[in-house]
Amino acid sequence: MSAAVGERVEFEPVIGLEIHVQLATRTKMFCSCPLSFGEEPNTRTCPVCLGLPGALPVPNSEAVHFALMIALAFGCEIAPRGLFHRKNYFYPDLPKGYQISQYDEPLGRNGRLGDVRIHRVHLEEDAAKLVHASSSGRIHGAEASIVDFNRGGTPLVEIVTEPDLRSPEQAAEFGRLLQATLRRLGVSDVNMEEGSLRIDANVSVRPAGSSELGTKTELKNMNSFRFLERGLAAEIERQRALLSAGEPVVQETLHFDPRSGTLAPLRSKEEAHDYRYFPEPDLVPLVPTEDMIARARQALPELPAERAERFQRELGLAADTARLLAFRFELGDFFELALAAGDGVDARALANWTVNELAARVGDGDPAASPLTAEAFAQLVSLVQQRRISAAAGKDVLDRLVATGGDPHKIVEELGLEMAASDELDSIVDEAIRENADAVAKIRAGKVQAVGAIVGAVMRATRGRADGAEVQRLVREKLGL
Repeated sequence: MSAAVGERVEFEPVIGLEIHVQLATRTKMFCSCPLSFGEEPNTRTCPVCLGLPGALPVPNSEAVHFALMIALAFGCEIAPRGLFHRKNYFYPDLPKGYQISQYDEPLGRNGRLGDVRIHRVHLEEDAAKLVHASSSGRIHGAEASIVDFNRGGTPLVEIVTEPDLRSPEQAAEFGRLLQATLRRLGVSDVNMEEGSLRIDANVSVRPAGSSELGTKTELKNMNSFRFLERGLAAEIERQRALLSAGEPVVQETLHFDPRSGTLAPLRSKEEAHDYRYFPEPDLVPLVPTEDMIARARQALPELPAERAERFQRELGLAADTARLLAFRFELGDFFELALAAGDGVDARALANWTVNELAARVGDGDPAASPLTAEAFAQLVSLVQQRRISAAAGKDVLDRLVATGGDPHKIVEELGLEMAASDELDSIVDEAIRENADAVAKIRAGKVQAVGAIVGAVMRATRGRADGAEVQRLVREKLGL
C-alpha cells in the first residue's frame, strides 16, 4: 500500500489498543500468595507461581468476579464456557516457560465503551518483573538483569479494542475513560506508574477514505496517556514518511523512548501460531453460572459515561464539567452530597466551584477526607450566589474550610467579608470619583474601560467587599451616563 514516490497522498491512522489491568484481589491468579507492591524482591512466591514441577493452579474466584464485572460494564456477551490456554514463549520473567491465558474462548466478547467497540475481555496471569542493572549497579562485577518474581502470577484482565480509534488524542481520551470506569468499578487501582494499567497500541496508516487496513506495528507498555499520545504520533509520522517514499512498513514491535522521542524495534511482531496455544490441562473450563453473573451485575455502580450524561441531562452542566465530575468520582460524589445538602443552591454554580476551586485545593485527594463538609461547601457557594460575599472572599473562606473546617457564615463574620451594602458604597464611590478625575474625564470621553480605576479604588477601600457590578452601576448613575 505504498504511494508512488512524489505522489501526495493523505493518510489516516487506524489504532487499536490492548490494555492489561492488574486486578485488586487479595491473592494471585492461581495460588494463595498475597499481592503487594514494593515488597522485598522474591518474598511473595510459592511453587505454583514459580512453576515448580507438580504444583497445580487453582483459579482465583475474586478475579473471576472482577473480570465478569468488567465484561458486563462494557456490555459484553459472556461466554457460556471459557477455556484457559497455555501461551508458550520463553522470557526470563516467565518461570514456567508459558503464561496461563485465554485464547479462542475468552470470558467476554463484543462490548463497547463510549464510541469504541471492545473485541474481547479475558483473564490471564502476569509475568514477573525484570530489573536491569546499569553500569553503576553491576552484579558480581558485570552488567546484568535480575528477576523479581513477586509480580508473577498477578491476576490480569486483558481488554482488546477493535481498531476504531483515528488519532493519538482520541486514543488517550479513550484510555482516560477506561481508567475512570475501572476505578469506579473498584476492580483495580489502575495506577499506570506502578504498572496496574499498561497499554499497548497497534497502529497502521492507510489512504484517507480507504477501508483496507495497512501493515500494523505495536507500541509496547505506554505508562502514561501523554506518552501514549506522543508515541502514537511519532509512529504515525514514521509510517506516513515510509509510505510516501514508496517504502513498506514492516510488522514489528517497537519501544517509544519518551525522553528522546525516538522509536526503536524490539522484535518482529508475533502471530498467534508463534505462541503454540493449547488448552491448559491442569484447569477445567470456566463456566459462569447465572448466580455468578447476577452477583457481578448487581455490583456494578453507575459508570462515568452514564454519570456524565446524567449531569448534562438533569442538571444542565457543561460537557467538560460533567465529564470531570464523572471521571473523578470522589469529586462527583462530594458534589452530589453538597447539592443534596444545599437548600436551593444552583447546580451549575456548585459544579463550577467544585471543578475549579475545590479540585485545586484537594489535588488528587478525596474532598470528603478533608475537614470541609458537603453542607458547608453548599452554604459557601450559596453565599457567593446570593452576593452576600464576593467570589474572591469566597475563595478565602474555602481555603479556611478545607484546612480546618467550620461554619462559612461564622468565618465570613469573623473576617468581616460580608458584601458592602449600597448605602455604605454610596459615599465610598463618591470619594473614588473625586480622587480619580482623570478616569472620570476618560469615561465622559467615551473610554468606558477607564471605570476600572474607580472600581479598583472602591475595592481597595472596602477590602474586596464591594460587588463590582453594583459599583459600576453607581458610577454610571453618579456620572449621569
